[in-house]
Formats: sequence, structure tokens, C-alpha cells
Amino acid sequence: MIKHRHAENDEVAVKIGRYKKKKGPFNFTRETLENPKPKSELTLKGAEFEALVEFIENKYEPFQQGVQKFIPLDEQFEAGNIEHLQAFFGNPEKQKLIDFVLGHDIIPDELFVAFNQLTKIRAVEKFEEMLRNDLTEHDWQKWFEENDWVLGTDYVRMLDERTIDTENISDFLMEAYDGFLDIVEIKRPDGALRFWSKSKDHENYVPHQDLVKAITQASKYIYEVERESDSVKFLEKVDGVRTIKPRCVLIFGRSDDWNTEKKKSFRILNSNYHNLTIMTFDHILARAERMLR
Repeated sequence: MIKHRHAENDEVAVKIGRYKKKKGPFNFTRETLENPKPKSELTLKGAEFEALVEFIENKYEPFQQGVQKFIPLDEQFEAGNIEHLQAFFGNPEKQKLIDFVLGHDIIPDELFVAFNQLTKIRAVEKFEEMLRNDLTEHDWQKWFEENDWVLGTDYVRMLDERTIDTENISDFLMEAYDGFLDIVEIKRPDGALRFWSKSKDHENYVPHQDLVKAITQASKYIYEVERESDSVKFLEKVDGVRTIKPRCVLIFGRSDDWNTEKKKSFRILNSNYHNLTIMTFDHILARAERMLR
């Protein structure tokens, strides 16, 4: 506010002038003044000025809503005014906010890609943190549900249904890129489960019984899914995704401390299965990190 030169005792006042704008073609109003001198003037000071300020504070929408609704677009963006964006994206009705933003192209493609990349980076950081803790299989299921992108481009989507039949419930049923049904089975990376046996066979590393049991379970799921392939009820449960020669990815154990011989044995082990792929949690982590480069 600028001090008015006619105000007494350094009193703050406001001077309001009434001007007339020029008329353009077709009687449209221009943003230039017809005359630089106002047609009339009004000076508010003292109680009148205070009444005007009170009126603006109570009636002018930005002052009523504050940072909850208005973002100053004419200011240089800096950390000091980040509260405006936080208030906007802090809307409790998240899904409505997301639908509105996406439906009106508010976020440019470059920013959307950056947000998506940041989300994945944070997911990988959480994955690494989870590896440092002895978490349950349920915790890992939840993480993979939220981050199925780490399973690679072989899969289009994760299905809501997990039940194969009354006795067999998989971790995840997936729709593959070719439109058919596949399976993903996960076991906790730590705990008491072991990947390799302590003893070797002819100087070769052999799977531990824990891994053999997991492979047997995964193979059973493949078999049961094939049995249900002609079931109309099962087809409805899996949202119409058909089953032909299903494959399974088994995520089991750790490999961060493997030597060269164990890596070779792992390669040989995987080559023995045509419809089953075994991966460790460290393989998943390495894949995710490569995808983010």
C-alpha cells in the first residue's frame, strides 16, 4: 500500500479512480484508456479504508480460501510458496483429484514421466529397505501388488483373482503380453528358507529342499491352472483371460553373495524347466534398477 499524499499524520489511504476504456472495432472494449485523467475519483482513509480492507478479506474468494484453493501463478516458484501446491495435492478425495488432473491435461507429459520415475525410484528404495528386514510373505505380496512393473514387460496386468480352485491359491495370476494366463509365485527372501544345499553333487551346487518344495508347488499350480482351462467358471473368474500352456515365475531367496560357481549352477537349473523361471529377489532388484536407468 502506498501512502496517499493527501492523508494526514502518515495515515494510509487508497485512491480509486474511474476511467473509460477505448472502444475498438465491432464495439469491443480495448485495454487502453480513452483519457488518462479519471472521470471521477474517490479517496478512502481512516475508518472508510479499514472497512474496505475488511470487506475484501471477508468477501474476496482468494482471501477466504487461502492456499487451499488458489495458487499464485505470477510469482517465481520457490520453496517458500510450496505450501500452495501441497494444499492442492493434499485434497482428501485423491481419486477425484487424479481424475480431474488427468482429464484436463493439467500435468505436461514431461512432468508426468518425472513423477512416474520418482514413484519407481521410491519403490526400489523401499524394496532395498525391506530386504534388510525379515518381513513376512504378506508384506512382499503387497509390495508386488503396488509395483507389478518390476515383473517386466512379459505381463500386461495383474489379475484380481488368485484362486485356482478350492485347494490352490497362487500369489498372482497374470495376463501375459500375448493375452494368456501366467502365474507368479513368491517366497520370502530370508527367514529359514535356503536356496542351495550345503553339500554338492559332483562338485555342482544343488537346490536346497526348501527350493525343491517351492518348485513343486509352482509346478502344481501350473498343472491345476491347465486343468481349469476349459472351465467357464474359471474363465469368468480370471476376467476372460484364456489359459494355454501357462508359465510360472518363482521368486525365491537371495543371490547377492553368490560366487561364480553358484551363478553357473543357477543358469543350469533354470535351463531344465520350459514353463518355469526361477528368480531371486536380488535379480528382481537388479532388473528394477536397470529399468530406471
